[in-house]
Amino acid sequence: MRTDLIRKTALTVAGLACTGGAIAAPIAAAHAAPAAEKPAAQVQTDRKNDRTADRKPAGERELDVRYEAQPNFYYCGPAATRNALSVLGKNIDVDAMAKLMGTTEAGTDSINDITPVLNKETRKDAYRSVEIRGARADDKQTDTLRADIVRTVGDGRALVANIAGTATDTDGVTHSFEGGHYISVIGYRDGGDTVTIADSADPDMASYRMSVEKLADWIATRGYSTS
Repeated sequence: MRTDLIRKTALTVAGLACTGGAIAAPIAAAHAAPAAEKPAAQVQTDRKNDRTADRKPAGERELDVRYEAQPNFYYCGPAATRNALSVLGKNIDVDAMAKLMGTTEAGTDSINDITPVLNKETRKDAYRSVEIRGARADDKQTDTLRADIVRTVGDGRALVANIAGTATDTDGVTHSFEGGHYISVIGYRDGGDTVTIADSADPDMASYRMSVEKLADWIATRGYSTS
């Protein structure tokens, strides 16, 4: 198992051993009387509120996933991808996916092996890989992840993320995958501040929620597939 975290690009690092534990008004008439003119201060306030509303993402959405647990300790990549594609009504055999991804008992090498399979089963260039450099995500990377989740889930698609290390969900449960793992992101609430994860590692913990900040740090040094 490779454990190196220093490399030329984070996306080339494997989501290695996926072992549990060691691891979304009509137009007014042309001759209508004009509206009363607002004071300048009110106009400025309204414009500010409009800009704020434009930036605020939709509140929440969660996709229906036909969940399946991974059949062995190293199939987390194919299983996470299968779960992600299931929200589109697709049911692709995990063995076929594993072959396309080059998955071995060492796992699936990187998110760059996941993205082409997502595109093959959806449409060309529907998905792209995004990496989060460094040991922790910065504010910009976290904001980008939040926007990607809201947009992708809002379009009816799930994300796949390559994570490593330990993170705690909103119920205080710790999830540890020190050797690396893949998960699906299938929903969000609070405008993307909280996300819903489908995890193939343990059917007894098939789904849980986590803050987007913790998810971003969980992905750090690796990457995710998003539309």
